[in-house]
Amino acid sequence: MSFKDNFFYPIKEKLIKFEKIIAGISLLLLLILTFSQVILRNLFELGFSDIDVVSRHLVLFITFMGAALACEHSQHIKIDIINSLLKPAFKEQLKQPLLLISSIICSIFFWYALQFWLDERLYAPKNEQLALYLALILPVGFFTLSLHFLLLSLTFKKDNVS
Repeated sequence: MSFKDNFFYPIKEKLIKFEKIIAGISLLLLLILTFSQVILRNLFELGFSDIDVVSRHLVLFITFMGAALACEHSQHIKIDIINSLLKPAFKEQLKQPLLLISSIICSIFFWYALQFWLDERLYAPKNEQLALYLALILPVGFFTLSLHFLLLSLTFKKDNVS
């Protein structure tokens, strides 16, 4: 059975495509909204407060989707010194368990972000409904990261490192 015959591989590829689309659309919208807000304020002395709210949340969309995509290709920031001290073979043995642990941690964050959002929904004033629904990126982002780490661990391909 080859690496790409894994049952979870097509699911992971679709998730990556979804993440790229969301990140790309979010970045494009952020650029358009920010540029239009600058033009409106400087030329017409007019601005819309909702554009600032949407822009702040679009940054979160880009951050969550970008984080998942960076982890996919092992291009995330590594700040641990232990990583450089370990032998390559041992690092390879640790990858799958660490991916599972990352998935569990992101699942816990998802749970608490969802609880936070559900609580916010009960008390959000009518004038903050847009921000409330845009704040769904927190639980959705952590769920996406959790699913991404889980799929990475299930489609993990061991390299022959000695």
